[in-house]
Amino acid sequence: MHYFLNDGQETTFGGCIRVWNDLEIKAYYAGHVLGAAMVQIKVGSESVVYTGDYNMTPDRHLGAAWIDKCRPDILISESTYATTIRDSKRCRERDFLKKVHETVERGGKVLIPVFALGRAQELCILLETFWERMNMKAPIYFSTGLTEKANHYYKLFITWTNQKIRKTFVQRNMFEFKHIKAFDRSYADNPGPMVVFATPGMLHAGQSLQIFKKWAGNEKNMIIMPGYCVQGTIGHKILNGQKKLEMENRQTLEVKLQVEYMSFSAHADAKGIMQLIRMAEPRNMLLVHGEAKKMEFLKDKIEQEFTINCFMPANGETTTVITNPSVPVDISLNLLKREMALGGPLPDPKKPRTMHGTLIMKDNSLRLVTPEQALKELGLNEHQLRFTCRVQYRKTEFTIFIVFSSSYLVKAWAVLKGYTIQHLPDGTVMVESIVIKVSSSAEEPNTKVLLLSWSYQDEDLGSFLSTLLKKGLPSGLSSM
Repeated sequence: MHYFLNDGQETTFGGCIRVWNDLEIKAYYAGHVLGAAMVQIKVGSESVVYTGDYNMTPDRHLGAAWIDKCRPDILISESTYATTIRDSKRCRERDFLKKVHETVERGGKVLIPVFALGRAQELCILLETFWERMNMKAPIYFSTGLTEKANHYYKLFITWTNQKIRKTFVQRNMFEFKHIKAFDRSYADNPGPMVVFATPGMLHAGQSLQIFKKWAGNEKNMIIMPGYCVQGTIGHKILNGQKKLEMENRQTLEVKLQVEYMSFSAHADAKGIMQLIRMAEPRNMLLVHGEAKKMEFLKDKIEQEFTINCFMPANGETTTVITNPSVPVDISLNLLKREMALGGPLPDPKKPRTMHGTLIMKDNSLRLVTPEQALKELGLNEHQLRFTCRVQYRKTEFTIFIVFSSSYLVKAWAVLKGYTIQHLPDGTVMVESIVIKVSSSAEEPNTKVLLLSWSYQDEDLGSFLSTLLKKGLPSGLSSM
């Protein structure tokens, strides 16, 4: 929080901000309201995308949400319309204009409850264009306050709108409405037809509810609900066909006006949510901001179609998501050359293989290099780790050793073929880094001790010879 308050950076959609060495934040266009963004937060190799509210369908003033194939470990998505698939936007607009026109023509009033930002501007543009084309005379009003301020910001940040609005901006700012004027409370009692946009959108309080109370008793009037209504609100009740409403002070309001629901919501429907998942390709999914039963249906569909885990935790519930982060490691050219010289295949991401080297971690990055290069870079001296095996026996002084060197090495020839075998003047035998030597026991003069020593590089060969000595020598010999 300190960083954003004191050292905040600006970014554009698609731009990336590096907060610390391993923390990155990237914003994507959400298409919900002006300036709405989806956010990707990446720490190291793990990332999460939080959508907030988004809309996958372009409209008259905003474009559709977009995201690249970022493959986050988890995608947190809203699910307001988890089971809804909307019809054609053009059909909805045509039906909306038809119902408004018919109501106005018969002398009725149309109330459109909206939220101040987003749908108010979308429907204002739609009616403004229609009024201009049809030369309509009935007044259109929008409630002052938040909507008026929101329109001001739409004019100010015109570059955040869609391409069509930006293209016509030089000739005309689409948010400077000719036919839509500010609303005054006294206008609600005026005779004759009119159209009023009023907040809030769920009809649970404010100016939209006050106007609704005045117009609800006239069957010539109409209310069009263009967005989602939470259960318990007046909007939700009238959409479910309730004709008598209990208001404050136990007064009953009879609903006679026509009630229509036409979804112009800027939330993604079920089809849009699935489209976003295809675009982002997340490894896990988490649904929020929806109704439990509808979310359960969408959860099953996501798991079935994309074969990924999908979670829908309740408010206050904690969900643990297991991830498999990939750790990038740079491999030195010398190490690759050495592996290829030994006959290894070329690097292939589809065919994992084991590589032996020294792993160096420096400046939060990992590199796999040859041991020699690691010693040089780190300024360290090489230390050798050797393994030792002792086998003792009671026989004539050198007989066993001679038998071993002549007979047992011959038996092991299939394994030792290709290795350098040396016989030193003191009787020591060397196979690569392996040293085989006979010595006397100070405590028991008649006992000879066979010493076997090897470095960790020759661990496999050393273990083989150790086993051969212990199992292959005559009975009566024991290992210490």
